[in-house]
Amino acid sequence: MPFTNYTNLDFDQIKTSIKDYLRANSNFTDFDFEGSNFSVLIDVLAYNTYINAFNTNLSVNEVFLDSATVRENVVSLARNIGYVPRSRKSSTAVVSFNIETEETGLLYLQPDLACIGSTKDSSYIFSITDEVSATINDGIASFDNLTIYQGRHIKHTFTVDASLDQRFILPNPYIDTSTIRTYIKGPNDTGTGKKYSLVDNIVSVNQDSEIFLIQEVKDEKYELLFGDGVIGKKLENGSEITVHYIVTDGRDGNGASQFSFAGSLKNSNGVLTVPENSTVTVTTLQESRNGAEVESIESIKHYAPRIYSSQYRAVTANDYESIIKTEIYPNADIITVVGGEELNPPEYGSVTISIKPKNGLYVSDFDKNQILSKLKKYSITGINQKIVDIKVLYIELDSSVYYNESKSSSPLALKTKIQKSLTTLSDSLYSTKIGGRFKYSKVINLIDDSDYSITSNITKVIIRRNLNVLLNQFAEYELCYGNKFHVNSEGYNIKSTGFKIPSQSGYLNPNSYLYFTDIPNTDKKTGVIAVIKPAEVPGDKPKTIVQSAGIVNYVTGEVRLNAINITETEKPNGIVEIQAFPESNDVIGLKDLYLSLDIQKTKINMVKDVIASGENTSGVLFTSDYYNSSYSNGSLIRN
Repeated sequence: MPFTNYTNLDFDQIKTSIKDYLRANSNFTDFDFEGSNFSVLIDVLAYNTYINAFNTNLSVNEVFLDSATVRENVVSLARNIGYVPRSRKSSTAVVSFNIETEETGLLYLQPDLACIGSTKDSSYIFSITDEVSATINDGIASFDNLTIYQGRHIKHTFTVDASLDQRFILPNPYIDTSTIRTYIKGPNDTGTGKKYSLVDNIVSVNQDSEIFLIQEVKDEKYELLFGDGVIGKKLENGSEITVHYIVTDGRDGNGASQFSFAGSLKNSNGVLTVPENSTVTVTTLQESRNGAEVESIESIKHYAPRIYSSQYRAVTANDYESIIKTEIYPNADIITVVGGEELNPPEYGSVTISIKPKNGLYVSDFDKNQILSKLKKYSITGINQKIVDIKVLYIELDSSVYYNESKSSSPLALKTKIQKSLTTLSDSLYSTKIGGRFKYSKVINLIDDSDYSITSNITKVIIRRNLNVLLNQFAEYELCYGNKFHVNSEGYNIKSTGFKIPSQSGYLNPNSYLYFTDIPNTDKKTGVIAVIKPAEVPGDKPKTIVQSAGIVNYVTGEVRLNAINITETEKPNGIVEIQAFPESNDVIGLKDLYLSLDIQKTKINMVKDVIASGENTSGVLFTSDYYNSSYSNGSLIRN
């Protein structure tokens, strides 16, 4: 009887394979498997084989990092290459307390609940993990620039028992591991004991190093790992381990700006003292932010091998991205790293880093300094890092959408459907990211597929940068679009919103806005930027106020403005919007450009398709009243 390989996972195919196997046996020749009770046994065998194959497939998948789906297994596989998944991150705020007291000397704020923070929807507990002291001057103790962590402060103790195979697992999930403080008190020691340091690698660790490591275990809890006398100092039998940490709500705690004091204080004699609420003044220096959830399974799969390949050294662009995202600034949404040799002009020996946080577009100056400071221990000597704000390249659409009126009588409802589809597109990774690409074909197909009554669309693409003006002072500006511009030899390729400059000898009307435009050179590769004033009388030509205000490079997509003093802008917050039409409708986010599909500025015009509806099958009416150009308009200013 021949041997059969069961490679199918389908029940019916397995059953057929078993029958073919039995028919090959001479004892079952011409046996009717369907009409006998033997069919029941075959069903049982097939079902058993199916279940075993299914379970085997699941089990094998959990052995590899790429295919594992259970968090515990993914964490275990990442642990094999030295990767510790990022824990929940407490939202932090910076506050100052001024406390009126009759005590003298010093006042100590205890490591526990510090205050209650309020957001728009709810209140959250904020704590500290270390004791903080303040000197009492003239009856006031000032705790200045105090960083508080959202969450409950927990204190847990272990006693070392060398006779057991002991594990030190913290019993609480949702711990912010960066807040873990560990003290080791020997059998003959007094006080709280020595503070041990948390490390993420064993470089420079010897047998006397007072360190510990952590690893995630089941149910998102964490285990403390101490030295064995070879790598790290070994704990004595009977030693007491005291661990302080914060159990946090993660990103839910972001946005708290109003705080009320709720901490515990001790005087110089170690006696608790409770101030009255009226004697405590709380000043918020920074609202709570940077709270984050525990690292996802997808993120672990992505960053674990990259951190392993970097060996905790920032050399390549991927090294910087992995280390910043996992070890330094988990609030980062998108990171781009550009070597100085790629800049124009080149800046050898430097690295430019752009970061988009999860809760906005720009990283604060405080966070920038913190990131650069922490990055020093990973970077190579002689390489200078600098963090710059991301540059947003806005993409706007001007779409004329044709629809069959006989299938939909509500153009407003169709427009709403299209806007929802485009909003979903704007959130997708392939378009809204640094180094991403806006794919024109997907957009026009998306619009057509929004509703069955839509017959076609003519969509023009506009790219825009916002010029942040330094008001009432001369300044030079440069805007890089990273995409080649479409050139109309007559000009009007560059359009802007309005602005004002100082009037000279009353030549300018102080109430008139001026605009940037371009005059292409004969080679159509470069052009001159001019400042113009629109004609006040229809039919007149616009007046040129500044003949040469800068240059434009149509090939590289760059606009450079000479020193100009802008006193006012038409748009709020000192913004001048400057747009161009790309040569290709597929727009890329070059280097540190962040692509953003601007739904608010996107125009959707619903147009009846009189040919599809049968209203005008000859097309004469269509070409005269419903025709829309596929090319850019020749208007002077940005609408």
